[in-house]
Order: sequence, then structure tokens, then C-alpha cells
Amino acid sequence: MTNGIQEMIRVMIADDSDSIRMVLRDILEIGKHELVGEATNGSEAIELFIETKPEILLLDMAMPKKDGLAALREIIKINPKAKIIMITATDNQNTIRDCISAGARAYILKPFNFQDVLKTITEVVNS
Repeated sequence: MTNGIQEMIRVMIADDSDSIRMVLRDILEIGKHELVGEATNGSEAIELFIETKPEILLLDMAMPKKDGLAALREIIKINPKAKIIMITATDNQNTIRDCISAGARAYILKPFNFQDVLKTITEVVNS
């Protein structure tokens, strides 16, 4: 934040659900953030992350081809400083612990509260 004006954050979304991606696009628009790419599976997420170099990646846990945890681990190998926020419908503490220990900076539970999503993005980008 400079002079009370929030910087535009470059964000990538990886989720196999069209409706979830749509909700996240709307949230990013409300927060005045730039959407740099959307992936619909874990393999695509890795390729697009390398290509777009987002400041934040919103990564769903349950996706085809490669689940979120496998994609997270690969991305962290490529870029250990990657700022990844996991998206999950489960608040299973083991799953969340696995994600955090693999390198995720935070997680967001579905269904989303847009203010929580924007707050988490801001906190992670500033960490």
C-alpha cells in the first residue's frame, strides 16, 4: 500500500469449476487485481504459473490430471518463493497441514466470503 492506494496484484486462478473461477474473477475485479491466467487442472496450473509468473496463485485442492497438492509441490520446487493460496471445500486439518508444510502460504474455504479472499490475498502478497 502506498499513500492508502492499494497496488494491483497479479493473480492466477487454478480451479476445475467454471462457476468457482467466475466467482473468483468477480472477487478479483472488486479488489481491482489483475487476473493473469486461469487453469482448469493441476498440470495446466504448473505450465501457466511458469508462463505468467503471478504474484499470487489461487490453487484448488481437488482437480483432474494433478491434484492441488501435487501441483503445489511441483511449483514450489520450481519457485520456492511462490505465494500460493489453496482453495478447498474441506476443513480437514491433515489436508490443510499437508498444504502448509508443502509451501502454501494460506488457504481459503469454499464457499467464499469475498472480503476474506481479498484480505488473504493482501496478507499473503505482503508477507
